[in-house]
Amino acid sequence: MKSGIHPVSRPVVFRDRAANTTFLMRSTARTTRTIEWADGTTRPLIDVEVSSASHPFYTGTARVMDSAGRVERFERRYGRTAPAAR
Repeated sequence: MKSGIHPVSRPVVFRDRAANTTFLMRSTARTTRTIEWADGTTRPLIDVEVSSASHPFYTGTARVMDSAGRVERFERRYGRTAPAAR
């Protein structure tokens, strides 16, 4: 790597506001807010709205769209049309 052109990576605490969960990971993001981590050290803090702790896909609360059911419902409502003549 070329020296002097890359941002400094350091441990940063990310707090998911929806799930009230914190994650410690390395980041280059800048912030002025800090929080005391479990080991007693003060770390930079970044609040996020959604993370793997609160996103519906990762928590298993995502809804699956049933496209086959939509077609059947349409056919029930409006009836099946005759095939097009060639």
